[in-house]
Amino acid sequence: MQLSNLVNQLEESVTLAASARAKALKAEGRDILMLTIGEPDFKTPENIANAAKAAIDAGKSSFYTQASGLPELKHAVVDYFKTFYGYAITPSEVVVTAGAKFALYALFASVLNSGDEVIIPTPYWVSYADQIKMVGGVPVFAVGSQASDFKVTVSQLNELKTNKTRVLVLNSPSNPTGMIYTAEELTEIGKWAVANDVLILADDIYGRLVYNGNKFTPISTLSEAIKNQTIIINGVSKTYAMTGWRIGFAVGDPDIIKAMSKIISQTTSNASAVAQYAAIEALTGDQTTIETMRQAFEERLNTIFPLINEIPGFEAIKPQGAFYLFPKVSKAMEMKGFSDVTAFCDDILEETGVALVTGAGFGANENIRLSYATDIETLFEAVNRLKAYMAK
Repeated sequence: MQLSNLVNQLEESVTLAASARAKALKAEGRDILMLTIGEPDFKTPENIANAAKAAIDAGKSSFYTQASGLPELKHAVVDYFKTFYGYAITPSEVVVTAGAKFALYALFASVLNSGDEVIIPTPYWVSYADQIKMVGGVPVFAVGSQASDFKVTVSQLNELKTNKTRVLVLNSPSNPTGMIYTAEELTEIGKWAVANDVLILADDIYGRLVYNGNKFTPISTLSEAIKNQTIIINGVSKTYAMTGWRIGFAVGDPDIIKAMSKIISQTTSNASAVAQYAAIEALTGDQTTIETMRQAFEERLNTIFPLINEIPGFEAIKPQGAFYLFPKVSKAMEMKGFSDVTAFCDDILEETGVALVTGAGFGANENIRLSYATDIETLFEAVNRLKAYMAK
């Protein structure tokens, strides 16, 4: 049967593809070090798991919920915003989704018409561009170079803006770079968005995973005008080690939130009921284990970062958040006779068993992404194998 033009135009997620290839080799008995998928290596905290079990035992998770999410979970998000964002919202400004990824899709489907443009700073998370294409939009890329800490400026945005520009995607801390925009940088970008009536999509999913005294400033906190121009996308996956539970949420203009709820009602119906009850506990319960996990990521970063720059041809800048390193490897590629970063990653996997993600899927053809969301012994072994590979 013939497949649709849409699906034929979509790229496979490079992160999932890299993970699948590595898992296949592992299943064949190969000694594979997995530094691919962006998820914490910790189990979901016990208090959260117990809340899910209690919901099952009480029979509360057996039924559909409201398409936009359980009222109790919306109120939990309201309280979460008061605590971590410092301003008040109402339940009408909240929609719960089957993962933050689906929140992104529902937003694009709610605000874009065919031919509308979305500015995406590069490097960018792999699914933004294809999700925009899925709803008929056009991704437009603003290049953030390693020399500028992978950030873009208002002057770049001005050069790219057209009368079809509808949305600006802003992911800080960034996947894949881990870099964070300062309050001053965000203020300038926010003022630009307000002046040009461009909706800001603030992907804040890594906002609680910040290290070494760096600070995450939500762009929505900078002024009332900027807040009103922003839709925040967040969730429980990264902060609470709940990637498999698939709970995200969006916060912002009630009309857009209502439109997103309509998309949900015709697609997923609602996010998993039991996962929603778990998310209530995540957002409102004991946060001690969250800080324990954050400290573990920080320790791994501080340990492994200098070692990455000891690998011949690898040049990394130190991330401020998330749990990835994104070294430039153009010199390493040249040393090994490669001009294509994906082929370089494939060769590393075959020769060393170290599974990395090509930067090509993030819009960065001279970089690779590796996750340090794994144990320190694995990270040490990965560095040793990469050094040996480059020494051949």
